[in-house]
Amino acid sequence: MRQTLGVSERLACRTLGQHRSTQRKVPCGAPDEERLTEDIIELTRAHGRYGYRMITGLLNNVGWHVNHKRVERIWRREGLKVPQKQARKGRLWLGDGSCVRLRPERPNHVWSYDFVQDQTHDGRIFRTLNIIDEFTKEALVIRVDRNLNSTDVVDALTDLFILRGPPAFIRSDNVLCREIRAA
Repeated sequence: MRQTLGVSERLACRTLGQHRSTQRKVPCGAPDEERLTEDIIELTRAHGRYGYRMITGLLNNVGWHVNHKRVERIWRREGLKVPQKQARKGRLWLGDGSCVRLRPERPNHVWSYDFVQDQTHDGRIFRTLNIIDEFTKEALVIRVDRNLNSTDVVDALTDLFILRGPPAFIRSDNVLCREIRAA
């Protein structure tokens, strides 16, 4: 029985709330732990979007024989994280091949139209045709019907042309932009 400062190991460990086995075995890492950590960090830099499972597979492919739990432990100890996936940006090119999205500069410069579909409480589907002025964010037309087609779009746009005059551009599905030229 070991005694330190006149107190038994058992009493000292009980007083500190520590298990006795922690006093007997000195923890020592695996001899290849440092080299493995370096290889994990190197692979993480090379493959930024890979998590610890993919890094484990790459390590096994290059000759390491490691368990994914060991790689995960080192991964967490080193504070490695996979960066959050960035949201996909919408298409920035226009129908004419240019790569700058047209920004509205004044009222009646760019109008957008799109369809929205929903259903009533009894399960019947209805659609809405929404036409907005992108500069003022004003809803120019909201047409609701069970079925809407291209004729309805043309009718709504024709009515708006008569009331407000034609815009410089019309965008459909936030992708296509066409110039309207007065004849």
